[in-house]
Amino acid sequence: MSYYQYHVFVCTNRREDGRQCCADCGAQNLRDYLKQQCKQLGLTGPGKVRINSAGCLDRCAEGPVIVVYPQGVWYNYVDKEDLDEIVREHLQGGNIVSRLRLPDEPNG
Repeated sequence: MSYYQYHVFVCTNRREDGRQCCADCGAQNLRDYLKQQCKQLGLTGPGKVRINSAGCLDRCAEGPVIVVYPQGVWYNYVDKEDLDEIVREHLQGGNIVSRLRLPDEPNG
């Protein structure tokens, strides 16, 4: 068994060269919201869910993005409602949110 049931990495990277980045989409505030929601729902801690900020996950053109391990499921989200759906369906229910899922393969 993994230390966490789900380990969620939220890209909050800021690119200084002008290319699209997750930070331009408000990723830090949305990451903070996601972490707060998981805490309020009692989902955090060993054996449960861990929310972490991540540097560049190299998918900024599809951003903002998060990846949920151990499954390695990549999501694009736009707002708090999308994050709420990921929490409800994936982190609580164990079901992948197809409409927000990014392809596993590059350019796929």
